Order: sequence, then structure tokens, then C-alpha cells
Amino acid sequence: MHHDPERDLALAYAPDDGRRAALSALLALDAAMGDVIRSTTQPALGQIRLAWWREQLAKLDSAPPPAMPVLEALAADVLPRGVTGVDLSRIVDGWDVLIEEEALDDDALDRFGAGRGGVLFAAATRVLGGDRAAAERLGRGWALFDLARHQSDAATAARADRLAGEALAGSLRGAARPLGMLALSARLELAGVPQGGPKRAARLMWFGLAGR
Repeated sequence: MHHDPERDLALAYAPDDGRRAALSALLALDAAMGDVIRSTTQPALGQIRLAWWREQLAKLDSAPPPAMPVLEALAADVLPRGVTGVDLSRIVDGWDVLIEEEALDDDALDRFGAGRGGVLFAAATRVLGGDRAAAERLGRGWALFDLARHQSDAATAARADRLAGEALAGSLRGAARPLGMLALSARLELAGVPQGGPKRAARLMWFGLAGR
């Protein structure tokens, strides 16, 4: 996972009682799926790799993980908190949209956002607490915002940004503080508030203190 100071800040708001490690493991899974997509040049091979991840995640419910840090961390830190391997495998389905669909129209983008970010934030809510519906909405926006940042097609990026803005426009209340922080970071980026600037730092700090 690449270094992201604002993601690190969000993690810092997760309680250091095992829940921070669980959130870190979930974000590491998301990063691993992103690496699969970015390194895939042939769709058929990409789907085979994603199918392997889907199978390995589902197997966590009935067998020890293979010697792979991401899977080991999920088994050790996430599954004991009520999230199943089958739950996590649904994140792969979200990422698979980027391979199986030739054109990313609004419907495909919605399925990606819900499958990647919505499921990820729902799993994190099982760990951290909070309102699941609010978390799923913010997760969709967060995932679509991130997709737009990595899109070479300007029209697709614009559609993803529009849908991300709609999902992130609502209240941040209800979601666990670390998830709200991730969503707020995406919202500020969409609004053109520069990273590292005083306005952005102050807004993130206020949310960290007040949760809104």
C-alpha cells in the first residue's frame, strides 16, 4: 500500500485495541485488488487472478490462510470480529466490474462503487461500529473518487467524479470516525482543496474532534 498521510490519519482514529489492525488489513486487501487491476494487460488473465482471490477469501471461513500477508492479516484481525471470508470476497466482485465491462457507464460505475467501497466500508463498520447505511454510501463515493484519479479516459473520470460527489455530498455523521475521515479526504479533493494546505488540515482536524 502506497504511503498516504491522510489514510494514515484515518487509521490513527481507529482504536488501538485490534480494530486499527483490522481496518489496516481491510485497506491492504483493497490495495491488493487495485494492484491486480493495474498490472492486468489481458482481461482473461485478470479475471483468473481475481477468481483466485475470491476463492482464497471464501476459504478463510473454513481453512487457515495461505502464507500471504494480506490473507493472514484478514484471518487474524478481521474474521474474529464477525466479518466472513465470503463477505470479503464480494469486494472482488466490485473490482471485477473494471475488467468485465468494456465501457464504464453509470450502471457499471455504480456496481463498482457498491462492490468495492460499499462492501469494504460495511465490513469496516462491523469492526468499528457505526451506521452501516451511511458507511456504504460514503464507501461508494470514496471508491468512485479513487477510480476517477486513476482513469485515463476523461469522460469516464468525469462520470465517476459526478457519482462520487453525489454519494459524498450527504452528512458524514453515523459512519465510524476513520471511515468519515477517508470520505472527507475524498470530498475535499473533489472540491479542489489542496493537500497539505492549512484549510484542508483544519477541516480534517475539526472532523477528527467533532465528527462532523
